[in-house]
Amino acid sequence: MQPGGTVEQPTQILIVEDDPTVARSLQDGLARDGFAVTWKNNGTDGITFARDAHPHLIILDVRLPDGSGFNFCRQMRQLGLRQPILILTVQREEVDKVLGLEMGADDYLTKPYSLRELLARVRALLRRAYGEFASTEASLLYASDLTIDLTRGQALRGRRVLALTPTEFRLLVYLVQNARQALTRAQILVVVWGYDAEVEDERVVNVHIRRLREKIEPDPSHPSLILTVPGIGYRFAG
Repeated sequence: MQPGGTVEQPTQILIVEDDPTVARSLQDGLARDGFAVTWKNNGTDGITFARDAHPHLIILDVRLPDGSGFNFCRQMRQLGLRQPILILTVQREEVDKVLGLEMGADDYLTKPYSLRELLARVRALLRRAYGEFASTEASLLYASDLTIDLTRGQALRGRRVLALTPTEFRLLVYLVQNARQALTRAQILVVVWGYDAEVEDERVVNVHIRRLREKIEPDPSHPSLILTVPGIGYRFAG
């Protein structure tokens, strides 16, 4: 129960997956964990539902009957949808994983995967999107010409709200809170993504840093805020 006696609404998850067997398995597993799940078997219907119903998280398969999940992911971001997106792919090539992240995904899983692993990723995405920043107390950070509102989960330049995904926002907060300190990719993964680092996972950090630079740097090709520390990782200089 929420304060005042209202019933707390379950977390809404959208699955966009064309394989009925896979979709039902995901639905059952997520439902047993207390989530409310909606299934769409194509990208077009998935986008429509995400736009109208605003689920808390989207699980998006790459291979869909009406197009690539990568493209649908990009379309969702272009529509201003900011909820976490978890990509499911059978591709093991690094270029495919990077492409999904560059299209706006927050994380990915390569098939086959265990339900336990998927649930761990889902919970981590939800925690960093809605958990620790869902505070009732106003909390602001200032860095260079940016204002970071932890209460609303927004970063602003002047009065303009920057279109950051939940992962990009949390990454920015962590960098700013540790300004001028060199942070390893492993450290960033543990705090921002919530799981132990592996070599290929550390490449995820590089992609998100590049995307974040494109949104906050005056000149992304010559960054002045998020600096690369050779042989270590990154530091925020603002």
